[in-house]
Amino acid sequence: MAAVIRFNQPGEPSVLWEDTVAEQAPGEGQVWLQQAAIGVNYLDVTQRNGAVKLPLPSGLGLEGAGTVVSVGPGVTHVQPGDRVAYATGPLGGYAAQRLYPAERLVKLPAGVSFEQAAAVLFKGITAQYLLKSTYPVGPETTMLLYGVAGGLGQIMGQWAKHLGAYVIGVVSKPESVERAKAVGCDEVLVFDAATLAADVAKLTQGRKVDVVYDPIGRISFEASLDSLRPRGLMVSFGASSGATAAVELSTLNGKGSLFLTRPSIVAHTASIAEYQERAADVIAAVEAGIITPRIWKTYPLAEAARAHEALESGQSAGAIILTP
Repeated sequence: MAAVIRFNQPGEPSVLWEDTVAEQAPGEGQVWLQQAAIGVNYLDVTQRNGAVKLPLPSGLGLEGAGTVVSVGPGVTHVQPGDRVAYATGPLGGYAAQRLYPAERLVKLPAGVSFEQAAAVLFKGITAQYLLKSTYPVGPETTMLLYGVAGGLGQIMGQWAKHLGAYVIGVVSKPESVERAKAVGCDEVLVFDAATLAADVAKLTQGRKVDVVYDPIGRISFEASLDSLRPRGLMVSFGASSGATAAVELSTLNGKGSLFLTRPSIVAHTASIAEYQERAADVIAAVEAGIITPRIWKTYPLAEAARAHEALESGQSAGAIILTP
């Protein structure tokens, strides 16, 4: 029997409970996977607390790494014994063993550990499309990046610097400034909605930034818009402080013909080919040392609720993983 974490109703971390499942024979296109490490992401929190609706009861988890135990009919991409990782659905990553679609597994090179893969793949794919598709970041780019001290922010900061960007990081507290500088930020600001835009303007000699990456939402939205140069791009990809209010199109016009987008990982991994391409780029970046997964803490699978508490309360300073 294998442990699995489930929840029957939305709520606090305490709604998570441990169940067991028997090993299953994989069906057409599936594998039975023995997991070694499981990634914990903020999306898991929003699914658990009901901000993102799920049919209930449900499992959780969109990211993991481990070894293929057995394969079902039609599977040629992987074989038993392969070291693999995955990100995105189907849900159910909070488990010691699980069924998973073979076509969404990514083979791991010897130089990338299970823990590294589980800490980086979901966040890394998000960073990859944000930096390379949503806005093509390069040597001429000046960008504003929130949450640089967190798991995703650390990946984005490292990768953006490798691409040649000038990165202004934003953190929530003074204690996080040095951590943000350690991942390559050229400047770091402690968030204050009343002064952020003016601080950005000062750092850029009045030009402001080409693109803002904002996962915060309600409390930061106006400051983010005001930090953009004319025709700059506002990338709103999270809402940790709550959803933003509706935006009048005239507001974007009045602030300099700004662009606004709300991208999602689903739209950027809709096809298997696109998913595999982005995932391979992430794993290659880890292997090359372009991005270094920073694991803040590892919890036993049975303590998934504690992991959620740490992530939701802002205690974490990097990636969180679970181990069966």
